[in-house]
Parts: sequence; C-alpha cells; structure tokens
Amino acid sequence: MSRRSERAEREQSRRHHRRVVVMIAAGALGVALVTGAGAAWAGGSLSAWLAAGPACDGPIELTVVADTAIARPVKAIAAEYDAREDACSRTDVVAQDSADTAALLASGNGSEIDAWIPDSPVWLVRMAASARSLGRDVPDLALERSIASSPVVFAAPVSGAAAFAGRSLDWGDVLTGELPTLLADPEASSASLSGLQAMERAAPIGQAKQFQNAMIRLSDGAPARVDAAFGSLAVSPAGTVAIASEQQIAMHNRDDASTPLLALYPSDGTLALQFPFLRMLDESELAKNLGGEDAAADGDGARLALRAQQLDALKIAMWDASDRFAAEGFRDGTGGGELKQDGVLADATEVGSAAASAQVSILRTWGVVSLRSRILSVIDVSGSMEEPTVTGLRRIDLLQQAASNTVSQLSEAVDVGVWAFSTERLGDQDWEDLSPIEPLADETHRSQVLDVLGSLPGRLGGATGLYDTTLAAVKQVRSAYDPETVNSVLLLTDGRNEDENGITREQLLEQLAAMNEDGQQVPVVLVGIGPDTDLESMRLIAEATGGAAYSAERPEDLKTVLTDALSQRSCRPNC
Repeated sequence: MSRRSERAEREQSRRHHRRVVVMIAAGALGVALVTGAGAAWAGGSLSAWLAAGPACDGPIELTVVADTAIARPVKAIAAEYDAREDACSRTDVVAQDSADTAALLASGNGSEIDAWIPDSPVWLVRMAASARSLGRDVPDLALERSIASSPVVFAAPVSGAAAFAGRSLDWGDVLTGELPTLLADPEASSASLSGLQAMERAAPIGQAKQFQNAMIRLSDGAPARVDAAFGSLAVSPAGTVAIASEQQIAMHNRDDASTPLLALYPSDGTLALQFPFLRMLDESELAKNLGGEDAAADGDGARLALRAQQLDALKIAMWDASDRFAAEGFRDGTGGGELKQDGVLADATEVGSAAASAQVSILRTWGVVSLRSRILSVIDVSGSMEEPTVTGLRRIDLLQQAASNTVSQLSEAVDVGVWAFSTERLGDQDWEDLSPIEPLADETHRSQVLDVLGSLPGRLGGATGLYDTTLAAVKQVRSAYDPETVNSVLLLTDGRNEDENGITREQLLEQLAAMNEDGQQVPVVLVGIGPDTDLESMRLIAEATGGAAYSAERPEDLKTVLTDALSQRSCRPNC
C-alpha cells in the first residue's frame, strides 16, 4: 500500500469514526487508562503479544507530537521500534511546544495526530478549557502514565555560585522578591508554571494578593523562553536565579559548556514536569475500551485495531527506555532514577504533585496581569441583554461584573477604551464612544473605565448592529496604531447582526481583508454570550483579522471565557 493511499484510508477512517468528547468533569482531570497492552506485556514478551495481534498487511503510519524538550529521545526510540521485525509501523515524530499543540487541538485541528507527549498534563486541561471557550468540541484523549519527568529547580551560573554559599533557598524567597528571579513566560514554559504553583502554595493563607503582586513583578520583562532566561543570567546581578527544569539545566551544560549552570534545589520542596503519553481515541476504540461494540464490527476495524496495537507497543517501548531518557537528563516517569549529568544531583529529589486545574487558573491570571496591549472594548447593549440567566442576573449584569473584575486586574501597561453598541445610538450610527483608548496606568482613566462599565445596565436598547460596529472599531484602533504593541478589538455580544440598513457580512469581510494589506493588523477577539450568538459570523470575522471567537453559551461562564479571550493566548500559535 502506498504512503498516499495509506494516508487517504487513515483520514477517511477518522472522519467516520472520530467522536470528540471530553474526559474532564467537574473541573478535575479524568484519567482514562488504556490498560490492555500493559496487562498483556506484564504476562509475556512484547514480541509474543505483537504476534498475537492483527496481521500486518502494510505499515501503519503514526504521527506522534512530542514537546520539544523530549522530542529527540522519543524520535530515536520510535525509529528503533519501527525497525523491529515484528513491528508494523512507520512513525513520524513532530517536535512542537506543548502550548502550541494544545492550541492546535483546541481550535479543531490536529486530526492526523495519533499521540501527544506534552511536558505536563496541565496542557490537556488547558486544551479542553480553550476548546470550550472557543465553542468547539474537545478532542478525546486517553491519559497514560508518564514516560519521563524532571523536577523544577533554580538555575544559577556556576561562576556566581559563591553568592549562594550557605544560603537555603525556597519558593517564599521568590514570592517576596528576596531572591531575584527570572521567570520565562509560563504560557510557553511548564517549568515556570510549576514554579508559580509552588509560589502560590508558599503564600500565607489569606494573602492571595501577595501572589498576584509577585506575578506582576515577574512578568515585567519576562523572557519569552527558558533558554533566553539562561542567557540573561550571564548579565544579571549576582545572586539571580532562573526557574527551569533539571533536564533543561543538564542539556544547557551539555550544549553550552562555556556558561555552565548549577541546579539549586528549593528547601521547601518542588514539583516535577511529567511527560504523559496521550492517545487520540477513535469512536470504535472508545467503544471497545468501555465495553461496547467491538472495534472490528465495520470494515475499518482491522486497521484501527492494528493502529491501536502499534501505539500500545510504541508506548511500552517508551516506558522501557528510562536509560535512554536519563542520557538526555530526564528522571523516569515516577521521578526516580540516577543522572550522570553536569550541574545536577545524581540522586533524585522528592517532588510533590502538581494540580492541573490550579495551574490553568494560574495561567488565566498570568494572561491578564502580564498583558501588554491597546484594546478597544466594544460591548453589546441591545435590548436582548436584558434577558435573565439561570443565575438570576441579567446578561448585562453578568457582563458588567466580569468586565469590571477583569479590568481591575489588568496591568498598567494596557491601554483600554470602551464603546457601547446596538442600533441607531447616535442618529444612524450604531456605536457610542464612552471612553477613549488611554493607559490604565492613569488612575483617573482606570476609574473612568470602571464607571463606564458600571453604567452599562442603564444604556440598554435597540437591536444588534454587529457588522457596522466591527468595521468602525477596527478603523478606530488603526487610526492611532502603535507598532510596538498588540492593537486589538475585544467585542462582546449576545446576538447576531440585525441592522438591515448596514453593510453585509461579505462587505465587512472584504473590507477587513483589504485593511490587512498594509501590515497594520488589528485582531478582533469576539466573545459570544448565551446560546443565540452567530458563532459562524464571529469565526469568519476573527479569521479575517487574525483574532479568535469565543463562546460562553452558559452566561455564568462569562468570567472565565472573557479572561481567556482578553489574554488572547488560546489562539496560539496564530495570534
């Protein structure tokens, strides 16, 4: 069978069988362990188990996306597995940051991925939350145990080690600012995210504001990536550390021996990065695992069964390769194992368990406090915003509360303006300028914005002039475009365009596309409130401007969805 025909068969099978559901309930991560292969392996050799499986009538093409930190050993192990005489696979290992893979899956793409190895289970929860915020189905993934791990530590230059002689370092020192610390963007670094969670745990009870203030301090000039933080250490004052994983330090010392680093271990304990093996599940495979219909009931069943078997075998090969991972600076999946790497301890250190749901909450807060942007907030005040919700409050009341709370958390580096819109608010004009785009660093302006948001419930009336308002808002932001920051429109609506005298959707999209030609892009980030929004039009507008369209079908979810939308992080890697 040719490579092209195999891919065609694969895609046809997936379109027929893919069922997207989420194994996450009540805000907690549900773990679906596919244990059949593990039990079979425990009872005999892998070769015997493979021989007892479906016949190999042509190699199965597998696509495994692995976090960039672990992709190199994963690629080598996969190649060795494919080369076995009893294997029936051809595996393509793609190196990609976990945050980008999470965004790819949340946006409804990634249908060709068979397995995903992120650097933390938090990205599974983050992906599911982002998909829901975007109004999309959540890809179904089975979470299996980790193939490797690495504790989060403090990195310091060996040349400046004397500054730490006799000192006991802990997360409370980072929280209070007593330990100068470089923290890479946690949206791109799970080590940073785990470090933030360790800091949050170190905060005194009842002093949550201290943790938020620490995030604001750390976000100021935060390096984009851990390797950039390592580079900054060389020119930072003595006694400065960077938050990183043990493995990142070991690999830096291997690749850049001219600036060696030393791992310093927090005295109050730490968390570890975990690299779980996540499998995409087909409908028939789900049915089989859950005791339903046999996967072989249809014509594609044999190939699906063979694909599942090869994925199981590849996973087992990963679990059995702890020595290979140790050579790349990783501990085993349980946190144990000995390392022979410069700059880190040989013996494993004790690590605590990270809470994925708590880390997602931290990411949302970080996305708000670290935001650097010019934003025109455009808010629907049409008559339908008067509608009550299951909470007992009206839609406009929930929006006003969520927006006010979010603005209160925004950093001083954000410029914000506010428009209200419906239809014919000022003559034939559908929008009304309530506050100009000015820095929130000006307390007078911040107070004005909060006062305007508080006045919204008294401004209701009219229908929804969505298209004319969107075009005018983009033009307004472009009129004072700042190339040094993100210039965007944040539009919140509970309906669809109802202005019969305005432009059409096609005219809007055409004009938005034409404006992008000069490179001054203004992303429109739209948030639909309730079940009556025109999500199709929202997505088309977002696509035309490089923005994103979010959906809070349940108005009580608005606060969470608004935070995701405002930080714009869920549109990675295209935002």
